[in-house]
Parts: sequence; structure tokens; C-alpha cells
Amino acid sequence: MIPVPTVVVVMGVSGSGKSTVGRLLAQRLAVPFLEADDLHPAANRAKMAAGHPLDDEDRRPWLLSIAEWIRAATDAGRGGVVACSALKHEYRRLFLGAGAGLWFLYLALDRGTAGRRVAGRAGHFMPARLVDSQYATLEPLRSDEPGLTVDAVTDPQTIVDQVVRAVRATR
Repeated sequence: MIPVPTVVVVMGVSGSGKSTVGRLLAQRLAVPFLEADDLHPAANRAKMAAGHPLDDEDRRPWLLSIAEWIRAATDAGRGGVVACSALKHEYRRLFLGAGAGLWFLYLALDRGTAGRRVAGRAGHFMPARLVDSQYATLEPLRSDEPGLTVDAVTDPQTIVDQVVRAVRATR
């Protein structure tokens, strides 16, 4: 196994491929995977399913749960991969405070492609009409944040290869 950051957060808007890339990356790195959507309280899921975007107050308990998972993964020394929108810089700062060695993979995607991907999903609580609200909230990964930005239309295996190379370069 290659040396890995404590936790890689695969971030981006809905439809960017966070879950697909995150699962593949976790398999490649042989670390646990967390689908952060699974930690959303029922009220958040219901609000989004009804077509209403979440606000910071809605997101706070969810973000704290993710930070706790990061802290536990760090404390256990096992590392991990989290698929999480992490749309705002302040959310990512919260995560950075939860564990040393945190690293972000930002899957950048245009609105049109995100909307089409979300509209094509079956059985997900996030409706396509909320994609614009995610772009309104999105603060792309900054140059002072540890990580990498990639084009989310790239083949997922190619993205994973890029991440593994980038992670190796940071160690």
C-alpha cells in the first residue's frame, strides 16, 4: 500500500461523480469509504426531496458528523475516503481541524452536465432543480487548500490514477 493522507475528501456538486470516484479511490488505497449523504438527517433529505436547498444551519449537524468520522479515522490511523460536497471553504476548514493530513479532490463540473447527470439518477433524494443552488454555494478548492482539482468528465479510473500520483508526490 502507498502512503496515504489520513483522509481524502472527494468534493464537488451533486452529479460530479464523488461517490463513484470515492469508492474506486478507497478500494485502490485499501481504506474505508464514507458516503457522506448517508449521514444526512431525515429532515435534510426531506427538505431536499421537496426541492428546497439546505442552508448552513441545516448542514451544521451533518458537517459535524463528517468531521467526527474524519477524527475517528485519523485517531485510528486507518485513513479513509469521504464523498462529500464540501461546497464552502468554511466547511473544509472544519474538516481540516478534525484530522491531520486531510487532502481534497475537487471534481469540477459544468452546470449543464451536472444537471443532466442528476436528472438521470433514479431513487436519489437530490432533485435536478437544486443543482443551481449548489453552484450558488460552491467555493472551488483554493490554492492554499491541500488537494487537486480535476475535470469531472474524465474517466473515473484516470482520476483515481491522477490522485494516487498526486498523493505520492505529497509524501
